[in-house]
Amino acid sequence: MKFNNNIDFKKLIGRYTLLYGETNTKKTFYTAKFVQFLIETENVKPKEISILDFAPKLKVIENLKIGGKIEDFYKKSLSCDNITFEGEIIPPRLNAQNKSELYKNACNNFHKTEKMLKIFNKNSTPILIINDISIYLHIGSVKSLFESISRSDTFFGNTYYGNSIKRDFSTLFNLRERRLIEHLIKKIEFSYFTG
Repeated sequence: MKFNNNIDFKKLIGRYTLLYGETNTKKTFYTAKFVQFLIETENVKPKEISILDFAPKLKVIENLKIGGKIEDFYKKSLSCDNITFEGEIIPPRLNAQNKSELYKNACNNFHKTEKMLKIFNKNSTPILIINDISIYLHIGSVKSLFESISRSDTFFGNTYYGNSIKRDFSTLFNLRERRLIEHLIKKIEFSYFTG
């Protein structure tokens, strides 16, 4: 389904929603808008919202804007239950010179994101927000991810699904990412393509 920026956020409460698309198609922006809607319009207590922000910090690499956090678009999201990690998420393809570095970066990211999901699983909240799911799925599984999502009543997440981020040595990596995202799209109730 194609994403419409006039989407009625109210209809997404109590549902599972995924935005997917290329870089720079406002996936994180609209995810932050949903958090803002919950807090400011629906008066949801911030601590009932868990945010797992898997995205790297906003950077421009090879003329592509990569990453960006929910807090970059909505500062009050910091009052939610933000499950964090030490260090930074590394854009795995763009920060690699070869296949070995690519998988090393992806593994480092996986350990951080897997730990965040385990923390959420132990102390889940009614609402779960995940920014940049593909970072986890580079090494992780849709099954494990969906087990965490299923602990929430409302889920809203986004993921990269495109062709702009690639390297000569990342063909199999890209294929796996795409296949897992397509599997996730089928599992999530409302999946919207952002472009």
